Amino acid sequence: MNEELLINYENQPCYKIVFRPDFNDLITVFNQEVGHTYDNICIVTDSNVAELYLSDVISTFKKLDVNVSSFSFPAGEKSKNLDMVKLLYEHLIIKRFTRNSLLVALGGGVVGDLTGFAAATFLRGIDFIQIPTTLLSQVDSSVGGKTGVDFNKYKNMVGAFYMPRLVYMNLNTIKSLDDDNFACGMAEVIKSALIADSNFYKWLKDNAAIISSKDYEALKYTVSKCCEIKGHVVEIDPKEKGIRAYLNFGHSLGHAIEKLSNFKLGHGQCVSLGMVCAMHLSNRLGYVSNIDVTDVISTLSAYNLPITISDLSATDILEASKSDKKMKGNKIKFIILKALGEADSYMDFSDEDLLWAIEKVLG
Repeated sequence: MNEELLINYENQPCYKIVFRPDFNDLITVFNQEVGHTYDNICIVTDSNVAELYLSDVISTFKKLDVNVSSFSFPAGEKSKNLDMVKLLYEHLIIKRFTRNSLLVALGGGVVGDLTGFAAATFLRGIDFIQIPTTLLSQVDSSVGGKTGVDFNKYKNMVGAFYMPRLVYMNLNTIKSLDDDNFACGMAEVIKSALIADSNFYKWLKDNAAIISSKDYEALKYTVSKCCEIKGHVVEIDPKEKGIRAYLNFGHSLGHAIEKLSNFKLGHGQCVSLGMVCAMHLSNRLGYVSNIDVTDVISTLSAYNLPITISDLSATDILEASKSDKKMKGNKIKFIILKALGEADSYMDFSDEDLLWAIEKVLG
């Protein structure tokens, strides 16, 4: 696979995604791809990532002979809100950040989404780059320019489309993930394959053991393939007016479950449950077969992803899904599969259809 991938925006080259085994050439790549002198740099991270990588990344950026500061917040979805953004704004104001300053998102999806939103809105927009450190952020949230925060437990309700200047992936940071966080990333990997590439899905199914062992070459192929898929989709539809919605496969009901669990379940775990529901609904429409449904459920299980959940009610999940920003009128724009590797949208599910599918995951 290639060591880098160019992402276009509005038919023009926008930024590169670079795949590396370490941080050794971060500044070289930064100078080549960004090539701008900033007056201030702030590295935004969370409490977990700070212990692992912040010191090295600060030292690396200080080679640019620029003021470098950091802003760290408690790890977890509960920090992804406007209150935390306000604290970041305050830090930037105190440090005298200008429109010629840079934010660096060092961490997983929460860090990337929050940092990108702050960059999009501080002084009406300053530059930022992504250094994603989790599998979930590398294959999904760091690609495509979606930024945002949660609002009153409504997920990603406030945000902006705002493109980074660079995405630098040290793929070996994946090896520091615990089993749950790795599995959460694999949910988005499997989603990408299911909506766009049946051969990739088969490869994931056949290579679960080596991927789960975090073999570097297997990780590199997995991450770069997902970035190719998402990059292609967002180039065609950067602001989700058409096929970008396919990336939400498993997310409408998944987000509802995530909200009702008070974010105790990881995003990918909830997406896994949402995909099980979506597979059953796709089958109900006469598209994917019973064998396909069973096969996908088996693959999710092979990556230690949940396929059932207890202690929630189908009615509560349905009602929570209706606060999703993908609603159109009083209907959910639901993503289904016409076949493995081929997604489509469908808006005519009744409440009875959705309740039936939700019941499939309630253990």
